[in-house]
Amino acid sequence: MNDSLKTLLIVAFLLVILWNLGAGLYYMLVDKGQTKRTVNALTRRIALSVALILLVVLAIWMGWITPHGIQG
Repeated sequence: MNDSLKTLLIVAFLLVILWNLGAGLYYMLVDKGQTKRTVNALTRRIALSVALILLVVLAIWMGWITPHGIQG
């Protein structure tokens, strides 16, 4: 897997996470607590965040990506 595809996958995950965060905010403002759409959107956001963290840890463990320190 080349570097640009890895970056694209991580950015796509982050965009979907932000989308669900925005959806949770929208549902919270529109539904006013009448439905569970806010909870569902925020639950999906947490699940995607955990999945992204596990994916990055797996990629580091498998050697697909290599972490580096901050150069300064």
